[in-house]
Amino acid sequence: MWSSASGDPDAVTNGAPGTLVAAASEQRLCFQPDEPFRPAAHLESPHAQTLFAALVRPVRAPPLVRERWSTPDGDFVDVDFLPAPPAAPHLLVLHGLEGSTKSSYVAELLRGAHRRGWGAAALNFRSCSGEQNRLARFYHSGDTADALFVASRLRTRITGPLFGVGFSLGGNVLLVLLARAGREAPFEAAAAISVPYDLHACARVLDRGAGIYRLYRWWFLRSLRRKALEKLRSHPGIFDSKPVRRARGIEAFDDAVTAPLHGFRDAADYYAQSSSGPLLVQIRRPTLLISAKDDPLAPAPLPEPALENNSLAALVTERGGHVGFVAGSMRKPKYWAEQQALDFLQAFC
Repeated sequence: MWSSASGDPDAVTNGAPGTLVAAASEQRLCFQPDEPFRPAAHLESPHAQTLFAALVRPVRAPPLVRERWSTPDGDFVDVDFLPAPPAAPHLLVLHGLEGSTKSSYVAELLRGAHRRGWGAAALNFRSCSGEQNRLARFYHSGDTADALFVASRLRTRITGPLFGVGFSLGGNVLLVLLARAGREAPFEAAAAISVPYDLHACARVLDRGAGIYRLYRWWFLRSLRRKALEKLRSHPGIFDSKPVRRARGIEAFDDAVTAPLHGFRDAADYYAQSSSGPLLVQIRRPTLLISAKDDPLAPAPLPEPALENNSLAALVTERGGHVGFVAGSMRKPKYWAEQQALDFLQAFC
């Protein structure tokens, strides 16, 4: 049995709301959301969903405690903790491209965790905490080392279950980690929201799109370019500055910076080795995948072979944008994806 949710209330027909259902004959993981996703009035378009969530959703999280952890390679990561008793469930939260633990979707998830009495460790990828990291490298969509390092160390602090939640790029990192680790993955269960399963396809859509896509490109590239040039000043010669300054798209930036800094031949090689889509069949921990068919930034569909993996459950909605999923109303919005992720993980407590 496999279930998915869409804007159609009849899309979910099995099991009780907000519950997991496993078919005895197939042991197929199924998740039934507490309600189908219906976009808030006047926020039906993918860009309205994406931008409202990014710009209007509150960024205030419960009180957090920041710790700086030295990494095995001589660098550091900043981790923001939502305190809770060691026996409580804990989340490891991974943000998206050029986000941080201050991103509104992270704050929304942490508010939900706090209401449940859960703890969390929200990882700032290298260079994303407000301070440049020491080494020449940054972070990228397939770089799982820091997430695995934090999860392993967090395991020594807690006795309750540990769950992984990733958004967009962070969701891709989480899924790659789960696939590579298999049954040794450090999580009881996981959830990934608005994941770019095919990095090359997503880069092409973002780079070639007109109109509002220019805003998306500008938003990402202004931050990426600034960090790259700052990195070059502290580590002269690690890449050529001219292609960085000329880059007008994500693929050009990845060709100029991401690939050479992290040992890839070029952007195409980076995308091929780091896309989570082809690896989903290898995941062996219960994992919920939440995505929208109208996602303007991660339009690549969930690969069909992944639907045969009994460890995966998918909620694929008709609408919702990218890390949007704004339900309710504009005056009283409800953020559906984060709620479903927490409900899914609750079943494994």
